[in-house]
Amino acid sequence: MTWKLSAFTDEAGDSCEAQIEAAQSNGLKRLDLRAMDGFNCTAMPIEHAKGVAEKLKDANLEVGMFGSPLGKIDIADSMSTDLGKLEHLAELAPILGCQNVRIFSYYNKENRPHDFWQMESISRLSLLQKRAKELGLVLYHENERHIYGDLCADVLEIANLRDGKSFKLIFDFDNYNQSGEDVWDNWTKLHDKTDAIHLKDSTKTNEHVPAGQGNGRVREILIDALAKDWSGPVIVEPHLSHSGAVAATGPSGAANQAFSQMAPHESFKVALDAAHELLKNVGAQVD
Repeated sequence: MTWKLSAFTDEAGDSCEAQIEAAQSNGLKRLDLRAMDGFNCTAMPIEHAKGVAEKLKDANLEVGMFGSPLGKIDIADSMSTDLGKLEHLAELAPILGCQNVRIFSYYNKENRPHDFWQMESISRLSLLQKRAKELGLVLYHENERHIYGDLCADVLEIANLRDGKSFKLIFDFDNYNQSGEDVWDNWTKLHDKTDAIHLKDSTKTNEHVPAGQGNGRVREILIDALAKDWSGPVIVEPHLSHSGAVAATGPSGAANQAFSQMAPHESFKVALDAAHELLKNVGAQVD
């Protein structure tokens, strides 16, 4: 089984040219488009996206997924914000050749009862899913700190929306570790519901480290995924140094001081070297 590897190249540089260089020099055939040239993917002008598409084509690179911030608003905020962003991504999809959209599942800043948070989040995700179907997009929910889909039990509720077509799930090792959960136990409950993997890792003290060097049970889980014939996108999200791109995500955890003085493209290379080595050592076939 061949896994399709990509990475959040905005952690290496802001410009399209810098991200292309980072992808090519680190052996990638695709990148995940989160922010580029000063634009979040959900706000990139159409004409600018056409220029980006030409540059990526010339570099023989594809967009694996839009790293959107959909679902990173509060349950009290208007859904028109997210729906508008989804509509814009649908316009970008044919230009950049990508239908996959990373999403989240909403904050609860006023600390309303958990049952209400669940009901409202699932309702919003269902609305996004319905519109994504109509637009020909595929949503990938990422477990993330402080949103509804933070802990495994709630991700399992979200998994009821998973249809393998318009709604899928991402497994992020680091975020489960930082939530204080047993990452291996979560994998045993979610492996058959996991459609993509984020290679991101952190220590017991929540300091970001290259994948496989932390508390996220990454190596063991990848070996188990191979044994179970799992397939899907494998996406490197370094977070080793708090570049502008990382800071914009509002990351949990601590910046790794060992990489704090590195330029973003340097810490990005550390993460990609570790990912390539890890995937090779576990016997994964990577494209």
